[in-house]
Amino acid sequence: MNDTMVQIIVLAGILLFLVLKLRSVLGTREGFEKPRVEWEAPRRSGPELEVIEGGVDADITDHVPAGSKAAEALAEMKKIEPEFNVTEFLQGARGAYEMILMAFENGDLESVVPFLSKDVYEAFASVIDEREEKGLKVEATFVGLREMELKDADFDPRTREAEITVKFVGELTSVVRDRDGEIVEGNPNEIHRQKDIWTFARIMGSDDPNWKLVATDG
Repeated sequence: MNDTMVQIIVLAGILLFLVLKLRSVLGTREGFEKPRVEWEAPRRSGPELEVIEGGVDADITDHVPAGSKAAEALAEMKKIEPEFNVTEFLQGARGAYEMILMAFENGDLESVVPFLSKDVYEAFASVIDEREEKGLKVEATFVGLREMELKDADFDPRTREAEITVKFVGELTSVVRDRDGEIVEGNPNEIHRQKDIWTFARIMGSDDPNWKLVATDG
């Protein structure tokens, strides 16, 4: 056997050794490869959130506790009228509060008649008439809304009547003047807070888009 043949046999032996060594390494999950870890979803603690139409409705749970009577009522409203949005309702209620409150303070309810129930309109009008009989006039300026919170909601599936109760804390300046223009109550330079709890109602699915103020409480 000549030298060339010996070299070929030696090289072949080295190559076979390397191949076997490489296969032994690649065929295992050792070295720098991280072992496989099975993922498990974390267990949820505390009460389960209400599931509405396949998932939690944040438009509801952002304003009332999930699973509460109010949340269920709001969900029923949405079933009758899918485009109803609680957040948008509250934005409208914010504007309605300022508009109705200032109409009452200024003694002119004409512009807000479509937004008042008959009972509320008559109660407001009675107070305004009493002021006029006494020769009193209110001068008020709305400064801003300090706080607003959805307090409760109710829905009657038979009549489709929905009611939503909202707490408002407004800031305004107000004075009461007599016939001679003298201030008998209040301070024009003093901002005071006024808390009101108002209930709005509407028949869901009706053509009338307006919510009416049906009850007030201080």
